[in-house]
Amino acid sequence: MSALNIPEPAFMADEEISVFDDAVDKFFQRNLSDKRKKSWEEAGQCEREFWHEAGEAGLLGVSVPEEYGGHGGDFRHDMVVVNQTAKHGAGGFNASLHNVICVPYIVRHGTEEQKKRWLPKMVSGELVTAIAMSEPGVGSDLQSISTTALKDGNGYRLNGSKTFISNGQVADFIIVVAKTDPDARGKGISLMCLETEGADGFARGKKLDKIGMDASDTSELFFDDVFVPAENVLGGEEGRGFAQLMGELGQERLLIAQGAVLTIEKALETTLDYVKNRKAFGQTIWDFQNTQFVLAELKAKGMAAKVFVNDCIARHLEGELSPDAAAAAKYWCTELQGEVVDKCLQLHGGWGYINDYPIARMYRDSRISRIFGGSNEIMKMLIARSM
Repeated sequence: MSALNIPEPAFMADEEISVFDDAVDKFFQRNLSDKRKKSWEEAGQCEREFWHEAGEAGLLGVSVPEEYGGHGGDFRHDMVVVNQTAKHGAGGFNASLHNVICVPYIVRHGTEEQKKRWLPKMVSGELVTAIAMSEPGVGSDLQSISTTALKDGNGYRLNGSKTFISNGQVADFIIVVAKTDPDARGKGISLMCLETEGADGFARGKKLDKIGMDASDTSELFFDDVFVPAENVLGGEEGRGFAQLMGELGQERLLIAQGAVLTIEKALETTLDYVKNRKAFGQTIWDFQNTQFVLAELKAKGMAAKVFVNDCIARHLEGELSPDAAAAAKYWCTELQGEVVDKCLQLHGGWGYINDYPIARMYRDSRISRIFGGSNEIMKMLIARSM
């Protein structure tokens, strides 16, 4: 068991899931060396070859139905990939974005022709995905976006810019949130599926210089009269984009909550190892009552968070996870993540501020979790509306 001592939930007690978990673990052991991870950090992104390797090994599109070239799994299989990615420190490999956030838009909202056209390539790694929501002047208020996709012959002309786009440098399939009716707020939003190869007027801006998540590519994107064929409107009909977004954000927020719990576990494990070996004043750091009390408190809170997230996943598998529960999980777990990592860093003393120590990287990487997927202030608003 992990530092939290919570047994695997019943929904994971499946031999097929266990076999898949072992296979994904072995893939990372075989394909991801420390040298390769270091190269991602230096380049600020994961190279495309790794995406192809992951596709060949069956790590991409694991919940895509078999008739579209997928593996016919479900959210549990997605969680296996997410968990193993975190376990092996493969931060630059945004499989969670690809598998859990982007691909489901096509699976659940795409036309039959769109599914047949794009999903097999997403499973193989031939297409790496991104979703472009945020704009330089617009964050969580998606109804106020200014990017437009206006009719032009047998398609649309896409104009505007996006920022904070994960996979922005490597993605060749981008779901762009745009206004097909600029005067209609939410009802005027459509999701435009842009295949970037040969797309005149499309440009990738610089990779943004972040305080953490060094290996994860986050970029600006620019659209200057980019032509998007009419058949690339997700679902084949204008004006459905806002509803499509709202339908998928719950899963994204659950994913973020799960990632927060994984970080909490990892922070406690690495800190326990440190304090039980580091000595001061003739005894280990662990021997001080303050250390034991701090870590006991963090473990208790972490256990509650993990049980809560497991319950949310169980409900999600049954199609019963409410938007306010997803928002509560995202809010609670990411706030706790920040608290746990900060207090664990304090127990490392000065070494906690040195990047060679895992806790330092967790500290830098964790801060964004309270912002992306909808800021925690937005999560509180969603929770309040349910009361």
